[in-house]
Amino acid sequence: MRAQATEFLRALRRHRESGAGAGASGPGAGGPGRTAPPAEDVDAVRALRRAARRISGTLHTFQPLLDASWAEEMRPELAWLSGTLALEHAYASRLERLLQALHRLSGSSAFPAPRPVGRTTAATNATTATSTATTATVPTGVPAPARPASPDRGSLTVGAAKAGALLDRQLTLARTRAHSTALQALGSSRFHAVADKVALLASEVPLRVTARPNRGATAPETTPCDLRPLAAAAEERLADAVTALPLVAAGSPYNAQALVHGLSPDPAPHPQDAPWHQVRLLLRLHRYALEALAGADAADAGDPGDVVDVRLLAAGEALDRHRDASEAAAAAAQAARTPRIAPATAYALGVLHADQRHEVEAARYAFQHSWRKEPIRLP
Repeated sequence: MRAQATEFLRALRRHRESGAGAGASGPGAGGPGRTAPPAEDVDAVRALRRAARRISGTLHTFQPLLDASWAEEMRPELAWLSGTLALEHAYASRLERLLQALHRLSGSSAFPAPRPVGRTTAATNATTATSTATTATVPTGVPAPARPASPDRGSLTVGAAKAGALLDRQLTLARTRAHSTALQALGSSRFHAVADKVALLASEVPLRVTARPNRGATAPETTPCDLRPLAAAAEERLADAVTALPLVAAGSPYNAQALVHGLSPDPAPHPQDAPWHQVRLLLRLHRYALEALAGADAADAGDPGDVVDVRLLAAGEALDRHRDASEAAAAAAQAARTPRIAPATAYALGVLHADQRHEVEAARYAFQHSWRKEPIRLP
């Protein structure tokens, strides 16, 4: 926790030194003179969010060992901070994912290019360069293959451009609002109060205080910090949640039975996804608990070496893809409910929603495939 608090303060210093907010604005929020936030600012905000999330997760798992009132005050504040800072990046990634899926499904490039924020600029430029290079490999005088396009593919191509423009407007507006909210949060008194508490945490962890054994004692004593029982409890909660998942149904990469429910018109978030999102959160808490145990063991042994569980990393990546695809499908469904859109646009959004639900099922298959493997630990 002290290491994460130090990382939080280091990221906060980088954020302040980069002049955050002094000319940085979200896309569409200003005139031609406005630019995206510098990469240093984006990296600093990312590090702030990561440190806040790890401290909050550690508080959740090891709260019985910490001062109760302090932990109860810190946890919701850190959750608020990490959630607020994550929104802008989430909207940017969602828009990029949906536009790439539209390009793949329709074979057309008539979509608005996603307007990246900070660190995503390089990735988007690389994607654009790759797409341009791929197009350039076909000589100009060579005709296209004589494969006739199906009527459904033609309808998708017609509506894909308008669907991409609609998604771009909606998600860019949401991203701009999230950017403004993050700037307000980082300048608020609430954030400064959290930063002050984290600064104190960097110097001393407020452990639970017990009664003094005798009257002559001048300082309170703390209980011994045995992290293993609480870490084992976090692992048990994860195992119970995974047991409740339909892993047998997720045994095929594209599960038709699950897609019957995934393509239902129920509003998002889909109730079928909630248990998987819960497992993702519990898996993250379990990983943080293992990191805390590894740090404590390394401190006792004088060895700073890290231990990485490859199985947990693969499972976590699969659940991250599951979350991204689920939220992208929800965004496509929300856009399809826009009043007075053309039938071709609604059709393209429906195909896009179905494609993302297929990605959800593929991520579930990848999770169960990696989870059922024997744990492998690499030094």
